[in-house]
Amino acid sequence: MDGSGLPNHIAIIPDGNRRWAKENNLPKLEGHRRGAETAVRLAKYLRKLGIHTLTLWVFSTENASRDAAEVKNLMRLFEQYFDRLVKDALEDNVRLVHLGRRDRLPESLLKKIVSLEEKTREFTDYTLNIALDYGGRDEILRAVSRIMNKEERIMNEEEFGKYLDTGGQKYPDPDLIIRTSGEMRMSGLLPWQSVYSEYYFFEKYFPDLSEQDIDQALEEYKNRKRRFGK
Repeated sequence: MDGSGLPNHIAIIPDGNRRWAKENNLPKLEGHRRGAETAVRLAKYLRKLGIHTLTLWVFSTENASRDAAEVKNLMRLFEQYFDRLVKDALEDNVRLVHLGRRDRLPESLLKKIVSLEEKTREFTDYTLNIALDYGGRDEILRAVSRIMNKEERIMNEEEFGKYLDTGGQKYPDPDLIIRTSGEMRMSGLLPWQSVYSEYYFFEKYFPDLSEQDIDQALEEYKNRKRRFGK
């Protein structure tokens, strides 16, 4: 945290898109589309506030077991989302980083992700992590697999962190994690990085999350005392 009292890294679990759609008598995909619009809007707002790193968990490894048609539509929506991110990232000097598995993503989507990562690799003002086909245990297992292929063995937490999906980032550990829809759990988001994160839960579904809600969470965060186990 810098001198402003604001977190350097906020992670959001944008839960409730499908339930929002159901309560509004809309198709599931419309709930996801409204959620994507909310994500774009709030990402811009957080950059305006000066938050350096934002992580959005948009699709978990477990979500891959959903109805095949829904997953296919979601992947198409993600492609559209990444097309929109290009302009914002280049204008605002945002480095985009994909967190999660790549072997199950559609080739066309993966190409867009890789291209945007390359275009923004040297940007330092902001970082946007998109956790897509991400699972916390899966991340740790992939990190261990990479380490096992090295001759040197990892002997401390700092070295191990370099092999995680957030390795090399300025602020890999989220200071504040926000979850919507009333669910009171992390479900495996950044388990290694979040050991000292603060949590904030909203009852409302993610498509309804507003800038005023973000302000509320940040005000609460400022009033908390973070001791990091000391």
